[in-house]
Amino acid sequence: MALTVMQKLLDRIKAGEALVCDGAMGTLLQEKGLQPGECPELWCVDRPDDVRDVHRRYREAGSDIVECNSFGGSRYKLKHFGLEERAAEINRAAAALAREVAGETQHVMGSVGPMGTFMAPLGTQSEDDFYTAFKEQVLALEEGGADVVIIETMTGLEEALVALRAARENTSLTTVVSFTFDPQMQGGYASMMGVQPARFAVAAAEAGADIIGTNCGTGPDDMLEIVRLLRAAVADVPILAMPNAGMPEIVDGETVFRETPAEMAAKMQGIRKAGASIVGGCCGTTPEHIVAIKAAIGA
Repeated sequence: MALTVMQKLLDRIKAGEALVCDGAMGTLLQEKGLQPGECPELWCVDRPDDVRDVHRRYREAGSDIVECNSFGGSRYKLKHFGLEERAAEINRAAAALAREVAGETQHVMGSVGPMGTFMAPLGTQSEDDFYTAFKEQVLALEEGGADVVIIETMTGLEEALVALRAARENTSLTTVVSFTFDPQMQGGYASMMGVQPARFAVAAAEAGADIIGTNCGTGPDDMLEIVRLLRAAVADVPILAMPNAGMPEIVDGETVFRETPAEMAAKMQGIRKAGASIVGGCCGTTPEHIVAIKAAIGA
């Protein structure tokens, strides 16, 4: 979908604007009744009003970017629910719902998560298999109205770069590649597959990512340090940062995130100063968090 009224995302960043993305989708869908083992992405087709309402609440909170409910929308992920043949339909619906709420004043960012399996030699799937699946997803997101795609919560370079190539070669979407990093016992940070922030940043930039980033895995405290490492490795590529609302805790058998909107917003100012042009939230963040982050970043 060609944007007419709205500036392109990269132009806004180049002009020095700080942009705010949504908070967690799953957190709010669970409040609406999403059950463990249920397919969140199918709600874009079967319960569109509920997904639309989540987008609306984040828009009213002040987000500049509406992120689609498409994280697990690849045919590999949807196969767990017997929905692999509906991958294109579900992703188009996810982007169309987000675009309906975003109108021409917000960006729509299609979410593309990991396949949940491994490419050869670690697994049985070929690079071509992954490329075909990612291509199917990103094409459908663009058809539905997305102007940006985020390849997010990645841990392995090979998979992330295949997804990036599929987006760059088959769409005109602005591309974001975002990794999840964890603190290491010996110090520093690395993904589950052993990729350190600097290595990721250089590889993604060299492969043509428009924006690099980090999401999930940690709260704002650790993410501040990760953003500093990304910026030190690559000086001229915009950075996105979407931490959880603190580190998860198990209370009465449920996962909770205790960082309040005010606490998280104060820390996001530091993340912005460290080099992030786009900030938002991952697990545990709510519209109330986005309200506070928007005010803090604006200040």
